[in-house]
Amino acid sequence: MENKNLLKAAAVLVILVLLVIILVYAKPFLVPLMFAAILSMLLLPVTQWLQRKGINKVVAILLSVSSLLLFFALVVLIVSWQVSNIASDASKLEKEVTDKYQQVQNYIAEQWGVSQQEQEEMIKSQKTSSGGQMAGNIAGFLAGLGGVLFNGFLVLVYIFLFIYFKSRLKGFIVRLVPDSQEEKAVDVVDKIQKVSQKYLSGLFMMIVCLWILYGIGFTIAGVKNAVFFAVLCGMLEIVPFVGNVVGTVITLAMAMVQGGGTQVVIGVLITYSIVQFFQTYILEPLVVGAEVSINPLATIVGLVAFEILWGIPGMILAIPLLGMFKIVCDHVEPLRPYAYLIGSTNKSQGSGIKDKIKSFLEKLKTKIKGS
Repeated sequence: MENKNLLKAAAVLVILVLLVIILVYAKPFLVPLMFAAILSMLLLPVTQWLQRKGINKVVAILLSVSSLLLFFALVVLIVSWQVSNIASDASKLEKEVTDKYQQVQNYIAEQWGVSQQEQEEMIKSQKTSSGGQMAGNIAGFLAGLGGVLFNGFLVLVYIFLFIYFKSRLKGFIVRLVPDSQEEKAVDVVDKIQKVSQKYLSGLFMMIVCLWILYGIGFTIAGVKNAVFFAVLCGMLEIVPFVGNVVGTVITLAMAMVQGGGTQVVIGVLITYSIVQFFQTYILEPLVVGAEVSINPLATIVGLVAFEILWGIPGMILAIPLLGMFKIVCDHVEPLRPYAYLIGSTNKSQGSGIKDKIKSFLEKLKTKIKGS
Protein backbone atom coordinates (compact mmCIF):
# COMPACT_ATOMS: atom_id res chain seq x y z
CA MET A 1 0.00 0.00 0.00
CA GLU A 2 2.83 2.38 0.90
CA ASN A 3 4.63 1.55 -2.36
CA LYS A 4 1.45 2.29 -4.31
CA ASN A 5 1.05 5.69 -2.61
CA LEU A 6 4.72 6.46 -3.22
CA LEU A 7 4.39 5.59 -6.91
CA LYS A 8 1.27 7.75 -7.16
CA ALA A 9 3.06 10.72 -5.58
CA ALA A 10 6.06 10.21 -7.89
CA ALA A 11 3.76 10.08 -10.93
CA VAL A 12 2.09 13.35 -9.92
CA LEU A 13 5.52 14.98 -9.46
CA VAL A 14 6.70 13.77 -12.88
CA ILE A 15 3.51 15.09 -14.52
CA LEU A 16 3.99 18.50 -12.87
CA VAL A 17 7.63 18.68 -14.02
CA LEU A 18 6.66 17.75 -17.59
CA LEU A 19 3.85 20.33 -17.50
CA VAL A 20 6.24 23.08 -16.41
CA ILE A 21 8.73 22.11 -19.14
CA ILE A 22 5.96 22.20 -21.77
CA LEU A 23 4.69 25.59 -20.54
CA VAL A 24 8.19 27.10 -20.65
CA TYR A 25 9.31 25.80 -24.04
CA ALA A 26 5.90 26.13 -25.72
CA LYS A 27 5.43 29.75 -24.58
CA PRO A 28 5.66 31.30 -28.11
CA PHE A 29 2.88 28.95 -29.23
CA LEU A 30 0.69 28.85 -26.10
CA VAL A 31 0.55 32.55 -25.13
CA PRO A 32 -1.17 33.81 -28.34
CA LEU A 33 -3.40 30.72 -28.27
CA MET A 34 -4.53 31.40 -24.67
CA PHE A 35 -5.18 35.09 -25.34
CA ALA A 36 -7.24 34.15 -28.40
CA ALA A 37 -9.22 31.52 -26.47
CA ILE A 38 -10.10 34.00 -23.72
CA LEU A 39 -11.00 36.83 -26.11
CA SER A 40 -13.05 34.49 -28.31
CA MET A 41 -15.20 33.60 -25.28
CA LEU A 42 -15.70 37.33 -24.70
CA LEU A 43 -16.74 37.93 -28.33
CA LEU A 44 -18.87 34.80 -28.76
CA PRO A 45 -22.09 36.39 -27.35
CA VAL A 46 -21.63 39.35 -29.72
CA THR A 47 -21.26 36.99 -32.68
CA GLN A 48 -24.31 34.97 -31.66
CA TRP A 49 -26.38 38.15 -31.26
CA LEU A 50 -25.39 39.31 -34.74
CA GLN A 51 -26.28 35.90 -36.18
CA ARG A 52 -29.72 36.08 -34.56
CA LYS A 53 -30.19 39.36 -36.45
CA GLY A 54 -29.79 37.42 -39.70
CA ILE A 55 -26.14 38.27 -40.40
CA ASN A 56 -23.94 35.65 -42.04
CA LYS A 57 -21.69 33.72 -39.64
CA VAL A 58 -18.41 34.81 -41.23
CA VAL A 59 -19.53 38.44 -41.41
CA ALA A 60 -20.75 38.30 -37.79
CA ILE A 61 -17.37 37.02 -36.62
CA LEU A 62 -15.52 39.68 -38.61
CA LEU A 63 -17.75 42.39 -37.14
CA SER A 64 -17.10 41.07 -33.61
CA VAL A 65 -13.34 41.04 -34.15
CA SER A 66 -13.58 44.53 -35.70
CA SER A 67 -15.41 45.79 -32.60
CA LEU A 68 -12.55 44.48 -30.47
CA LEU A 69 -10.00 46.23 -32.70
CA LEU A 70 -12.07 49.42 -32.59
CA PHE A 71 -12.14 49.35 -28.80
CA PHE A 72 -8.36 48.93 -28.52
CA ALA A 73 -7.85 51.60 -31.17
CA LEU A 74 -10.01 53.99 -29.15
CA VAL A 75 -8.00 53.26 -26.00
CA VAL A 76 -4.73 53.82 -27.88
CA LEU A 77 -6.10 57.06 -29.33
CA ILE A 78 -7.09 58.39 -25.89
CA VAL A 79 -3.74 57.39 -24.38
CA SER A 80 -1.82 58.94 -27.32
CA TRP A 81 -3.81 62.16 -26.95
CA GLN A 82 -2.98 62.32 -23.25
CA VAL A 83 0.68 61.44 -23.85
CA SER A 84 0.91 64.27 -26.41
CA ASN A 85 -0.42 66.64 -23.73
CA ILE A 86 2.24 65.40 -21.32
CA ALA A 87 4.91 65.81 -24.03
CA SER A 88 3.78 69.41 -24.69
CA ASP A 89 4.74 70.23 -21.09
CA ALA A 90 8.07 68.41 -21.43
CA SER A 91 10.22 71.43 -20.55
CA LYS A 92 8.21 72.18 -17.44
CA LEU A 93 8.17 68.52 -16.50
CA GLU A 94 11.94 68.30 -16.97
CA LYS A 95 12.41 71.26 -14.62
CA GLU A 96 10.17 69.62 -12.01
CA VAL A 97 12.09 66.34 -12.30
CA THR A 98 15.40 68.19 -11.94
CA ASP A 99 14.18 69.98 -8.81
CA LYS A 100 12.95 66.72 -7.26
CA TYR A 101 16.23 65.02 -8.20
CA GLN A 102 18.23 67.74 -6.46
CA GLN A 103 16.03 67.45 -3.39
CA VAL A 104 16.69 63.69 -3.27
CA GLN A 105 20.42 64.30 -3.68
CA ASN A 106 20.44 66.79 -0.81
CA TYR A 107 18.48 64.38 1.38
CA ILE A 108 20.96 61.53 0.68
CA ALA A 109 23.91 63.83 1.36
CA GLU A 110 22.43 64.96 4.69
CA GLN A 111 21.20 61.57 5.90
CA TRP A 112 23.90 59.17 4.63
CA GLY A 113 26.87 61.47 4.13
CA VAL A 114 27.24 60.73 0.38
CA SER A 115 28.10 64.00 -1.31
CA GLN A 116 26.45 65.11 -4.54
CA GLN A 117 29.77 64.72 -6.39
CA GLU A 118 30.10 61.11 -5.23
CA GLN A 119 26.51 60.42 -6.30
CA GLU A 120 27.21 61.87 -9.76
CA GLU A 121 30.35 59.71 -10.12
CA MET A 122 28.38 56.59 -9.18
CA ILE A 123 25.72 57.40 -11.79
CA LYS A 124 28.36 58.13 -14.47
CA SER A 125 30.13 54.83 -13.81
CA GLN A 126 26.83 53.00 -14.09
CA LYS A 127 26.05 54.73 -17.41
CA THR A 128 29.55 53.87 -18.72
CA SER A 129 29.18 50.18 -17.86
CA SER A 130 25.78 50.00 -19.51
CA GLY A 131 26.54 52.27 -22.47
CA GLY A 132 27.84 49.42 -24.65
CA GLN A 133 24.52 47.66 -24.31
CA MET A 134 22.51 50.55 -25.81
CA ALA A 135 22.65 49.29 -29.40
CA GLY A 136 21.71 45.80 -28.28
CA ASN A 137 18.79 47.16 -26.27
CA ILE A 138 17.47 49.13 -29.28
CA ALA A 139 17.75 46.07 -31.52
CA GLY A 140 16.03 43.97 -28.89
CA PHE A 141 13.22 46.52 -28.59
CA LEU A 142 12.63 46.56 -32.36
CA ALA A 143 12.65 42.77 -32.49
CA GLY A 144 10.24 42.64 -29.55
CA LEU A 145 7.93 45.16 -31.25
CA GLY A 146 7.89 43.03 -34.39
CA GLY A 147 7.08 39.97 -32.29
CA VAL A 148 4.20 41.79 -30.57
CA LEU A 149 2.70 42.86 -33.90
CA PHE A 150 3.00 39.35 -35.32
CA ASN A 151 1.46 37.79 -32.20
CA GLY A 152 -1.34 40.35 -32.28
CA PHE A 153 -2.20 39.38 -35.86
CA LEU A 154 -1.96 35.70 -34.87
CA VAL A 155 -4.37 36.26 -31.97
CA LEU A 156 -6.93 37.81 -34.33
CA VAL A 157 -6.67 34.83 -36.68
CA TYR A 158 -7.04 32.41 -33.76
CA ILE A 159 -10.10 34.29 -32.48
CA PHE A 160 -11.80 34.01 -35.85
CA LEU A 161 -11.04 30.29 -36.10
CA PHE A 162 -12.04 29.53 -32.50
CA ILE A 163 -15.47 31.12 -32.97
CA TYR A 164 -15.97 29.68 -36.47
CA PHE A 165 -15.08 26.12 -35.39
CA LYS A 166 -16.75 26.37 -31.98
CA SER A 167 -19.07 23.41 -32.61
CA ARG A 168 -16.25 21.22 -33.86
CA LEU A 169 -14.06 22.03 -30.85
CA LYS A 170 -16.96 21.27 -28.53
CA GLY A 171 -17.58 18.00 -30.35
CA PHE A 172 -13.91 17.08 -30.00
CA ILE A 173 -14.05 17.57 -26.23
CA VAL A 174 -17.24 15.50 -25.97
CA ARG A 175 -15.66 12.67 -27.99
CA LEU A 176 -12.82 12.42 -25.48
CA VAL A 177 -15.16 10.88 -22.87
CA PRO A 178 -17.00 7.53 -22.99
CA ASP A 179 -20.41 7.41 -24.69
CA SER A 180 -22.16 7.05 -21.35
CA GLN A 181 -20.67 10.35 -20.17
CA GLU A 182 -21.33 12.42 -23.32
CA GLU A 183 -24.44 14.14 -21.96
CA LYS A 184 -22.62 15.13 -18.78
CA ALA A 185 -19.63 16.34 -20.82
CA VAL A 186 -21.89 18.56 -22.96
CA ASP A 187 -23.41 20.04 -19.81
CA VAL A 188 -19.97 20.71 -18.32
CA VAL A 189 -18.70 22.39 -21.52
CA ASP A 190 -21.82 24.58 -21.70
CA LYS A 191 -21.44 25.63 -18.06
CA ILE A 192 -17.75 26.42 -18.52
CA GLN A 193 -18.54 28.52 -21.57
CA LYS A 194 -21.40 30.45 -19.94
CA VAL A 195 -19.62 31.13 -16.67
CA SER A 196 -16.41 32.12 -18.45
CA GLN A 197 -18.35 34.52 -20.69
CA LYS A 198 -20.06 36.06 -17.68
CA TYR A 199 -16.75 36.46 -15.85
CA LEU A 200 -14.89 37.94 -18.83
CA SER A 201 -17.70 40.31 -19.85
CA GLY A 202 -18.10 41.33 -16.20
CA LEU A 203 -14.37 42.00 -15.92
CA PHE A 204 -14.54 44.15 -19.05
CA MET A 205 -17.49 46.13 -17.65
CA MET A 206 -15.71 46.55 -14.34
CA ILE A 207 -12.61 48.00 -16.04
CA VAL A 208 -14.80 50.50 -17.93
CA CYS A 209 -16.49 51.49 -14.65
CA LEU A 210 -13.08 51.92 -13.03
CA TRP A 211 -12.00 54.21 -15.87
CA ILE A 212 -14.99 56.43 -15.15
CA LEU A 213 -14.52 56.39 -11.37
CA TYR A 214 -10.77 57.01 -11.48
CA GLY A 215 -11.28 59.72 -14.13
CA ILE A 216 -13.80 61.59 -11.96
CA GLY A 217 -11.71 61.17 -8.79
CA PHE A 218 -8.39 62.20 -10.34
CA THR A 219 -10.01 65.20 -12.03
CA ILE A 220 -11.51 66.39 -8.72
CA ALA A 221 -8.15 65.79 -7.00
CA GLY A 222 -6.47 68.07 -9.55
CA VAL A 223 -4.25 65.46 -11.25
CA LYS A 224 -2.99 66.67 -14.63
CA ASN A 225 -3.87 64.36 -17.56
CA ALA A 226 -6.36 62.57 -15.32
CA VAL A 227 -7.84 60.55 -18.20
CA PHE A 228 -4.47 58.94 -18.98
CA PHE A 229 -3.90 57.84 -15.38
CA ALA A 230 -7.51 56.66 -15.06
CA VAL A 231 -7.10 54.43 -18.13
CA LEU A 232 -3.75 53.19 -16.81
CA CYS A 233 -5.15 52.28 -13.37
CA GLY A 234 -8.19 50.61 -14.92
CA MET A 235 -6.15 48.50 -17.33
CA LEU A 236 -3.75 47.41 -14.60
CA GLU A 237 -6.72 45.93 -12.71
CA ILE A 238 -6.36 42.82 -14.88
CA VAL A 239 -3.46 41.97 -12.57
CA PRO A 240 -5.11 41.63 -9.10
CA PHE A 241 -3.49 43.16 -6.01
CA VAL A 242 -0.36 44.26 -7.90
CA GLY A 243 -2.03 46.26 -10.69
CA ASN A 244 -4.08 48.71 -8.64
CA VAL A 245 -1.16 49.47 -6.32
CA VAL A 246 1.26 50.01 -9.22
CA GLY A 247 -1.22 52.27 -11.02
CA THR A 248 -1.80 54.40 -7.94
CA VAL A 249 1.93 54.68 -7.16
CA ILE A 250 2.65 55.81 -10.74
CA THR A 251 -0.17 58.38 -10.52
CA LEU A 252 1.14 59.68 -7.18
CA ALA A 253 4.72 59.91 -8.48
CA MET A 254 3.69 61.78 -11.64
CA ALA A 255 1.38 64.09 -9.68
CA MET A 256 4.28 65.03 -7.38
CA VAL A 257 6.70 65.46 -10.29
CA GLN A 258 4.19 67.69 -12.09
CA GLY A 259 4.15 69.98 -9.09
CA GLY A 260 1.13 68.62 -7.28
CA GLY A 261 1.01 69.52 -3.61
CA THR A 262 -0.23 67.72 -0.53
CA GLN A 263 -3.86 68.25 -1.52
CA VAL A 264 -3.34 66.38 -4.81
CA VAL A 265 -1.60 63.50 -3.04
CA ILE A 266 -4.39 63.25 -0.47
CA GLY A 267 -6.97 63.46 -3.26
CA VAL A 268 -5.33 60.56 -5.15
CA LEU A 269 -5.22 58.43 -2.00
CA ILE A 270 -8.87 59.19 -1.19
CA THR A 271 -9.85 58.36 -4.79
CA TYR A 272 -7.97 55.06 -4.57
CA SER A 273 -9.66 54.15 -1.28
CA ILE A 274 -13.16 55.00 -2.51
CA VAL A 275 -12.71 53.18 -5.83
CA GLN A 276 -11.31 50.09 -4.12
CA PHE A 277 -14.27 50.02 -1.70
CA PHE A 278 -16.73 50.43 -4.58
CA GLN A 279 -14.92 47.76 -6.62
CA THR A 280 -14.70 45.21 -3.80
CA TYR A 281 -18.18 45.57 -2.34
CA ILE A 282 -20.31 46.48 -5.37
CA LEU A 283 -18.65 45.95 -8.76
CA GLU A 284 -17.06 42.54 -8.18
CA PRO A 285 -20.12 40.88 -6.54
CA LEU A 286 -22.64 42.33 -9.01
CA VAL A 287 -20.73 42.63 -12.27
CA VAL A 288 -18.05 39.92 -12.14
CA GLY A 289 -19.88 37.52 -9.85
CA ALA A 290 -18.63 34.78 -7.53
CA GLU A 291 -18.60 31.86 -9.99
CA VAL A 292 -14.85 31.93 -10.54
CA SER A 293 -13.75 33.56 -7.28
CA ILE A 294 -10.16 32.67 -6.45
CA ASN A 295 -8.82 33.09 -2.91
CA PRO A 296 -5.89 35.48 -2.32
CA LEU A 297 -3.37 32.67 -1.69
CA ALA A 298 -4.14 30.94 -5.00
CA THR A 299 -4.20 34.33 -6.76
CA ILE A 300 -0.74 35.36 -5.57
CA VAL A 301 0.75 31.89 -6.16
CA GLY A 302 -0.79 31.84 -9.65
CA LEU A 303 0.51 35.33 -10.48
CA VAL A 304 4.05 34.49 -9.33
CA ALA A 305 4.08 31.11 -11.08
CA PHE A 306 2.78 32.42 -14.41
CA GLU A 307 5.10 35.44 -14.26
CA ILE A 308 8.06 33.07 -13.89
CA LEU A 309 6.79 30.88 -16.75
CA TRP A 310 5.48 33.47 -19.23
CA GLY A 311 6.48 36.91 -17.90
CA ILE A 312 4.01 39.82 -18.07
CA PRO A 313 1.62 37.96 -20.45
CA GLY A 314 1.51 35.20 -17.85
CA MET A 315 0.42 37.64 -15.14
CA ILE A 316 -2.41 38.84 -17.39
CA LEU A 317 -3.52 35.30 -18.22
CA ALA A 318 -3.09 33.85 -14.72
CA ILE A 319 -6.47 34.74 -13.21
CA PRO A 320 -8.66 33.88 -16.24
CA LEU A 321 -6.87 30.53 -16.60
CA LEU A 322 -7.16 29.81 -12.88
CA GLY A 323 -10.84 30.72 -13.03
CA MET A 324 -11.45 28.34 -15.94
CA PHE A 325 -9.48 25.62 -14.19
CA LYS A 326 -11.66 26.09 -11.10
CA ILE A 327 -14.81 25.75 -13.22
CA VAL A 328 -13.53 22.45 -14.64
CA CYS A 329 -12.62 21.22 -11.16
CA ASP A 330 -16.07 22.16 -9.82
CA HIS A 331 -17.76 19.87 -12.36
CA VAL A 332 -15.31 16.93 -12.35
CA GLU A 333 -15.65 14.83 -9.22
CA PRO A 334 -11.97 13.77 -8.77
CA LEU A 335 -10.84 17.40 -9.16
CA ARG A 336 -13.25 19.00 -6.68
CA PRO A 337 -10.64 19.12 -3.86
CA TYR A 338 -8.54 21.40 -6.10
CA ALA A 339 -11.55 23.65 -6.71
CA TYR A 340 -11.99 23.90 -2.94
CA LEU A 341 -8.27 24.64 -2.51
CA ILE A 342 -8.13 27.58 -4.92
CA GLY A 343 -11.70 28.85 -4.45
CA SER A 344 -12.86 31.52 -2.03
CA THR A 345 -15.43 31.17 0.73
CA ASN A 346 -19.02 30.91 -0.47
CA LYS A 347 -20.23 34.50 -0.31
CA SER A 348 -23.85 33.57 -0.07
CA GLN A 349 -23.30 32.25 3.43
CA GLY A 350 -22.16 35.52 4.88
CA SER A 351 -24.07 38.47 6.21
CA GLY A 352 -21.41 41.14 5.87
CA ILE A 353 -21.67 44.52 4.23
CA LYS A 354 -20.98 43.05 0.79
CA ASP A 355 -24.00 40.74 1.04
CA LYS A 356 -26.21 43.51 2.41
CA ILE A 357 -25.30 45.88 -0.44
CA LYS A 358 -25.84 43.14 -3.01
CA SER A 359 -29.21 42.20 -1.48
CA PHE A 360 -30.30 45.84 -1.38
CA LEU A 361 -29.38 46.45 -5.03
CA GLU A 362 -31.10 43.23 -6.14
CA LYS A 363 -34.30 44.27 -4.32
CA LEU A 364 -34.07 47.73 -5.89
CA LYS A 365 -33.65 46.18 -9.32
CA THR A 366 -36.70 43.96 -8.75
CA LYS A 367 -38.80 46.95 -7.70
CA ILE A 368 -37.76 48.92 -10.79
CA LYS A 369 -38.71 46.01 -13.06
CA GLY A 370 -42.02 45.60 -11.23
CA SER A 371 -42.95 49.24 -11.65
